[in-house]
Amino acid sequence: MSMKGGFKRKSKASEEIPSSSLADIAFLLLIFFMVTTVFPNDQERPIDWTEASAAQKIDEKSKNILNIWVERDGSVYMNDQQFQMEEVSQYIAPRYAQSDRALVISIRGDREVPYRIIDQLQDELVAAGVVRVVFAAQLEQQMQRARR
Repeated sequence: MSMKGGFKRKSKASEEIPSSSLADIAFLLLIFFMVTTVFPNDQERPIDWTEASAAQKIDEKSKNILNIWVERDGSVYMNDQQFQMEEVSQYIAPRYAQSDRALVISIRGDREVPYRIIDQLQDELVAAGVVRVVFAAQLEQQMQRARR
């Protein structure tokens, strides 16, 4: 009696790509990109701060504060974009409404800014319906550095 045939291979190489771990890889990539993403902050504008003898700390989350930078020549910057004075109320009004009136407007003006420009800015904020406005000063700037 002779054995005929010998051993046969029972399994062959699969032609399908295994997809059982693709979801794990996708979630790991998603977590990696979420952790390594850096969100830009507002750029600090080079202004000469006004001085204040007393100031209060703003107890708001940074997402509820919109900084408006006013430079000596009357340039107005919000979110690192320059705006004309007439465009301020059009830009702020929808954001103020979306925040359920929780948005705080922080005016950061140079000490040499003429009062008429600050007055125009306040008129634009009134036109936008804003009621929570603060003025940043040198003392506040020193307090922020101390907190860091």
